[in-house]
Amino acid sequence: MLEMKRQINPVFSLLVAASVLCVLSCPAEYQYMRRNSSSEQAEMPRPPPPRPRPRPPPPAAPPHLIFIMVDDQGFADIGYHGSDIHTPALDRLAAEGVKLENYYVQPICSPSRSQLMTGRYQIHTGLQHSIIRSRQPLCLPADTPTLPERLAEAGYATHMVGKWHLGFCRPACLPAARGFQSFLGTLTGSGDHFSYQSCDDGQACGFDLHDGVRPAWEMTGNYSTALYIERVKRILRDHNPDQPLFLYLSLQAPHSPLQVPDNFLPHYDMHDNRLRRHYAAMLSYLDAGVGQVVQSLQTSGLYENSVLIYSSDNGGQPLSGGSNWPLRGGKGTYWEGGIRAVGFVHSPLLKRKASVSRALIHVSDWYPTLLGLAGYRQPLLGLDGHNQWATISEGRPSPRAEILFNIDPVSRKPGEPYDKALVLNGLGIWDTAVRAAIRAGDWKLLTGNVGDGDWVPPKADPEGPEQWRRLEKRRNTPGKSVWLFNVTADPYERSDLADSRPEVVKHLLSRLAEYNRTAVVARNPPDDPMADPELHGGVWGPWLDLDGHEGRSQGHGGGEARAAKRRRCKLCKLKSLLRKVGSRLQRSSIFI
Repeated sequence: MLEMKRQINPVFSLLVAASVLCVLSCPAEYQYMRRNSSSEQAEMPRPPPPRPRPRPPPPAAPPHLIFIMVDDQGFADIGYHGSDIHTPALDRLAAEGVKLENYYVQPICSPSRSQLMTGRYQIHTGLQHSIIRSRQPLCLPADTPTLPERLAEAGYATHMVGKWHLGFCRPACLPAARGFQSFLGTLTGSGDHFSYQSCDDGQACGFDLHDGVRPAWEMTGNYSTALYIERVKRILRDHNPDQPLFLYLSLQAPHSPLQVPDNFLPHYDMHDNRLRRHYAAMLSYLDAGVGQVVQSLQTSGLYENSVLIYSSDNGGQPLSGGSNWPLRGGKGTYWEGGIRAVGFVHSPLLKRKASVSRALIHVSDWYPTLLGLAGYRQPLLGLDGHNQWATISEGRPSPRAEILFNIDPVSRKPGEPYDKALVLNGLGIWDTAVRAAIRAGDWKLLTGNVGDGDWVPPKADPEGPEQWRRLEKRRNTPGKSVWLFNVTADPYERSDLADSRPEVVKHLLSRLAEYNRTAVVARNPPDDPMADPELHGGVWGPWLDLDGHEGRSQGHGGGEARAAKRRRCKLCKLKSLLRKVGSRLQRSSIFI
């Protein structure tokens, strides 16, 4: 035993020494445990559980996109621009969102709509000249993807309500074939707001209201703005909020004919100008309708994740009650009154609300902007538009430095002296007899016949005994074909600087020439008599490729084709008459 003790003692001594050293040198956690332990019942500390790795936030759901385009609203014809027209709903939406005060469109209907739908300038789609007429065999190029087509690829439901005006000669040109899952509206540029009869230069008239691809005879008699707003409310009510929505509401108001339900006219009895009174009432009716759309967005649970864009398609038409004062010119011109538009963005998703943006923005920018919001990942090639969301939402500088408004080679009249237009006025760089307009930074250059450049005060009355009293007439030097303005310092285009700033003129003429080198051939086919609604049951609609091949109405064989078509349509005209009579007997007006 003694021998055993002798063997244990050294081991014991080593254990004791190790314990002492550990107490003196071990980490504080160990000493803390020793101080707080109680004999054998002391709990050993448990190591803290490993921290879970932070999970990335779930991706935000793509926003619902509501684009409202109105027809011929003047720059001055909204409450927040000081108008006498009552637009409380629009004023509130704009005040809570971002007002776009340097926002440009095109001077007439089809060009603005084509650039919205494609993100490309007119010179790159062949639509440089004028609108697409009702009997013209022309529409958006088939090889150019449209905005709703791209959004559908990104998982969006796509619906259109209202005016198309982008061609319908073939079934492949219709809204349903260009990306919209549903369509209620008109195909032509304008028509009666109640009867939906539309005439092309008074030579061909027909019914133009379509639900999908069928004529909506049963809806005749309902005011177009009310009809379209009701369809929008139904779409919002029935939509699955888990799927992103693209809704394009393209109202014909306040485009002529100037018609409105009678109960809105008394609001403007103080106007002695009949055109202005009806135009103002149409805008007030439109304003109330937009307010209903926003209310439906809220009640359907879509509002909080939505972006609403409001835009006119061009400037106001003074001949039809519109006002762009104090901007120069109006609809159909490249003066500021024809192309600077009312526009704003309203959305809970804006980072900088209740603000004004003076960034340079063009209607072609909505294509990449909306696709960016939708999370579209495929490359976007050949665009002229820019993604402006950071500019609008956060106030960042605009990615756009210039806008090509148009180059229209069809506009050049053969009789104009070529040498003077090119060598003298165009500095040998550009044929200034060609209608063209460009803005770069603060500068804006115009060439050719760019439209009536009068200033039209709001009290001017085209119907009164002193027609256009107080009208400020332009005073142009004979033979002049180049104008230059600093539109930041001079937004009313009263001071032409073409003679005093030749270096700026030279630079912008060079830019026009560079753009023109990228232009495709302008498409401006003559009207096709086979488009006449009388040959198609009294309805405007496609008349080519109906049997899988293109019908011929021009050149060899055209006369035989027309005669055969007329023979076949004797019965369809009778059917059309019966349908009209039947629809009048069964319809009930669902709106006042």
